[in-house]
Amino acid sequence: MPIPEKLFLSHASADRPFVNQLATFLVTRKIPFWYSKRHVVGAQQWHDEIGKALKRCDWFLVVISPAAVRSKWVKRELMYALNEDRYENRIIPLFYKPCDTEALSWTLASLQRVDFSKNFDQSCQELIKIWRRS
Repeated sequence: MPIPEKLFLSHASADRPFVNQLATFLVTRKIPFWYSKRHVVGAQQWHDEIGKALKRCDWFLVVISPAAVRSKWVKRELMYALNEDRYENRIIPLFYKPCDTEALSWTLASLQRVDFSKNFDQSCQELIKIWRRS
């Protein structure tokens, strides 16, 4: 798999502590990413900024949790990515907390995924292996 030029991190706001931890890991590995907390400032139209980022990024990571399943924005972002050919084989669900994933999208079961529900450091290494980085 090609190394990402820029990742899009889709998540529910309730999962922000986990996403902050993941963002710190990505920074240490010098993997560029777009994350709403870091890239949307002040009075910017956040929905416009999300749309621009989705068009710029070449990989899509979605944090899966009960909060994500309930989030209309996570679902919108995921549906966008699933419909874009450039995200083909470049969508990675990150399973953070157990939930009914089919409520978010029935397609998640067919995608390569990383289970972050047990060991964060080991899961980060599994994520990096997707891009053949060590």
